[in-house]
Amino acid sequence: MKQYQDLSLNGKFMGRTVSVINDLSPDEQWYLYTKTRKLKDAVEHKDDLTPFKIENANVGAYLVFVEPSTRTKESFLNAVKFHNIKTNIFDATTSSFSKKENYSDTFRMLTTYSPYSIYIIRTRLEGVTRWLDYDLGLFAERMGIQKPAFINGGDGKHEHPTQEILDEYSFLEQNNFKREKIHIALVGDLFHGRTVHSKADGLKIFRDVKVDLIAPEELAMPKHYRHAMEAHGFSLREFPSIEAYLAQKETAPIWYFTRLQLERMGEDILNHADRLAEAVSFRREWMEKLPEGTKFYHPLPRNREYPTIPSFLDRTPLNGWDRQAMNGYYTRAVLIGMLGGRLGEDFRGEPRRIVKKKVHYIEEVNDFVSHKKEYKIGTKPVENGIVIDHIGKGEDINTIWEHIYKARKILGLNIVSSHGVYRSHKDKLYKGVLSLPDLEEFDLIKMKKLSAIAPECTLNIIRDSMVIKKYRIHFPPKIYDFDEISCKNPDCISHPDRHENATPYFYKTEENTFICKYCDKEHDYKDIWDTL
Repeated sequence: MKQYQDLSLNGKFMGRTVSVINDLSPDEQWYLYTKTRKLKDAVEHKDDLTPFKIENANVGAYLVFVEPSTRTKESFLNAVKFHNIKTNIFDATTSSFSKKENYSDTFRMLTTYSPYSIYIIRTRLEGVTRWLDYDLGLFAERMGIQKPAFINGGDGKHEHPTQEILDEYSFLEQNNFKREKIHIALVGDLFHGRTVHSKADGLKIFRDVKVDLIAPEELAMPKHYRHAMEAHGFSLREFPSIEAYLAQKETAPIWYFTRLQLERMGEDILNHADRLAEAVSFRREWMEKLPEGTKFYHPLPRNREYPTIPSFLDRTPLNGWDRQAMNGYYTRAVLIGMLGGRLGEDFRGEPRRIVKKKVHYIEEVNDFVSHKKEYKIGTKPVENGIVIDHIGKGEDINTIWEHIYKARKILGLNIVSSHGVYRSHKDKLYKGVLSLPDLEEFDLIKMKKLSAIAPECTLNIIRDSMVIKKYRIHFPPKIYDFDEISCKNPDCISHPDRHENATPYFYKTEENTFICKYCDKEHDYKDIWDTL
């Protein structure tokens, strides 16, 4: 691929995409924070800022704000202007997006306008930057041009990684840049608030993390992010309200508030907005219960009707949000400097690595005893064919029938066969059995599909009434490239109604659920398949 040698820039971070905070390794994040500290110090002392600036005519930046956001947009605009590079503000309201043109075509066109482009994108559609990173990467390779970089400026209720970067930098400032430990309370709309979702990974910059989650049940942190925090070794506690939190003695020195995201709530939740706001809004009478040195943070702006941090706190020592907001300019300027090739030559830490584990989820069983089995279709034993056994074992009867019908439909098993739900002789649990006499073969593609439709089943190949091969079909580590699957989040870029042609792709979690590659929505394995 042609790499535009005339850029005269360091390429360690060029072409990178920051869709979520985890797209930067902890060492890369720490590098960003140390550079931000130096830039901020240089600005305050009026030192030479040239070492931080890109100042290269071959680099262009696009601000594409399909979703309005004055604060984030202006912060990024000023951060881009700091570098004195070509800046384009994409007017989404009168652009191709309003004419229902897709993202891929639009960004392919824009990418040809500069030798190297950085895109800062904010949308209501979730997973856009992840999809564009993949699709434009292929485009750049075909065209022999430098792959562009993408920054997620906030996508729906998914994540907002650059807000997380400025938040973590602010927490480090509060901690005198010590990373040993942090105790933080997350307060407010933890369900819809993307800035708190990013903290499941962003707080890994600290070594010992304790998180108190304060929200009523309707606004609680989604379980996927709670599981991620626990997997990282964070200590978690949950409280339904600030009042309940202050009723116990151990409170955090750092409180991070989010506003009630009323525009993202359904009518059933909106009807309880007053009660929900009361549970997560700070009141004057609680001031004396806070230990000295406590700081409040907020991504801003606050909701005028339901401010979780009331304005009377603005002029108190609790106010950490004003300095926090200022940090957005510095951290974003450094991030752009990294992706633009100006910063990074002196990075010596561990980069982000994608570890690809080979998982054998189709297991051939070699230690079974082959003997004549009474697998039947109707009253006739199966002499030659395939029998899929233990479908949905241990689940309720209706769920097992769903497995069987989906397996038949998705695998195209419209042939002479029989199926049913039976009790296992050994443990008396219900299981499904699908008998397919005279079926000559069951290829690897069908086995992969079977693993995602009816995981933990067994597949028996029968010849002359004897089982000659047996396979145990386990949960697959990822599911993709099947026409019959889709993310069920209507705001995901891969959802069929979006017509963006983003290939559905899912990763398995430790809990045997599946996470969408783009929007991180968690699905039960049964739900990723399109209904019959």
